[in-house]
Amino acid sequence: MKLRQSALVALLLLAFAMLGTAAQAQYPAPQTGTWTARDFRFHTGEVMPELKLGYATVGDPKGQPVLVLHGTAGSAANMLNPGFAGELFGPGQPLDAAKYFIILPDAIGAGQSSKPSDGMRTKFPRFNYDDMVAAQHKLVTEGLGVRHVRLVIGNSMGGMHTWIWGVKHPDFMDVLVPMASQPTAMSSRNWMLRRMIIESIRRDPEYMDGQYKAQPRSMQIAATYFAIATNGGTLAWQKRAPTREAGDTIVEDMLKAPWRADANDYLYQWEAARDYDPSPGLERISAVLMAINSADDERNPPETGLMEQAMKRVKNGRLLLIPASTETRGHGTTNSAKNWKKELQGLLETAPRREALK
Repeated sequence: MKLRQSALVALLLLAFAMLGTAAQAQYPAPQTGTWTARDFRFHTGEVMPELKLGYATVGDPKGQPVLVLHGTAGSAANMLNPGFAGELFGPGQPLDAAKYFIILPDAIGAGQSSKPSDGMRTKFPRFNYDDMVAAQHKLVTEGLGVRHVRLVIGNSMGGMHTWIWGVKHPDFMDVLVPMASQPTAMSSRNWMLRRMIIESIRRDPEYMDGQYKAQPRSMQIAATYFAIATNGGTLAWQKRAPTREAGDTIVEDMLKAPWRADANDYLYQWEAARDYDPSPGLERISAVLMAINSADDERNPPETGLMEQAMKRVKNGRLLLIPASTETRGHGTTNSAKNWKKELQGLLETAPRREALK
């Protein structure tokens, strides 16, 4: 009984009510841990003697490995929610934890991984997405001893990381599913509004060049503005806020919500996308790939044609474009696995197992 109580207490400490999620979805309780990468070299040439990398896993390590990658300013815990894990990890679901060993890393700068707020503040190396994927690769191969995975799937920033995985490590996986992303250079509204978050923090007198005593108050306002402008879906926002009064209520609730982010961490996380561009290596992708985007994605609008042109260069790739509706959520649509889990199930049932070809 004491053992059960101790396990229960530990799980209750996990973000996003992991215990309740696991019980609801009927998949095994997530296990968390950290692993230290020694002498990790960043793309800047800087070397960190000890880079701590946090992670969560679901399922038996003897199962088929699957890598799940989270979005900006999130962590592994963000993926352990009813709309994602609850739709995928349970019995008979596409990523049934009785069959798969699901690995959810915390990216550099997030969760339990090393980040500026650990003490280095602005002396922390200015990492980018290539560094984040390099750290994930070390964690999976050296830390967990996994040499090949059935699937790499990620959402938003995790989707962009998934594209990088396909380019940098083309033989490491059977299947790639990048979501809410595109394999082209960071640009346009997507970058411009990220830049506004960065500038809102840096130009706030309370930021004090990263040596602040209290969190700059501009940070939550900038984050709220960004969330409304680049997430939620046009039709869905109109449905939720058909009047000014309804809109005011939503904004006030968002601004009153508890805010626990650290300004340096938050700034680094958004700035990490600055040089993202896997497009030169798209022909190297050899895994079966299904990109999933929403037609009302504010950050990756399909009308630019960028995604369509890029997909022509991916030899085993196809795009699943979810139609916009009052039920979709723009950039946030792919957070809900119910929108695409049937297609994922079919993909995993038909994609060849490349391990057998080695």
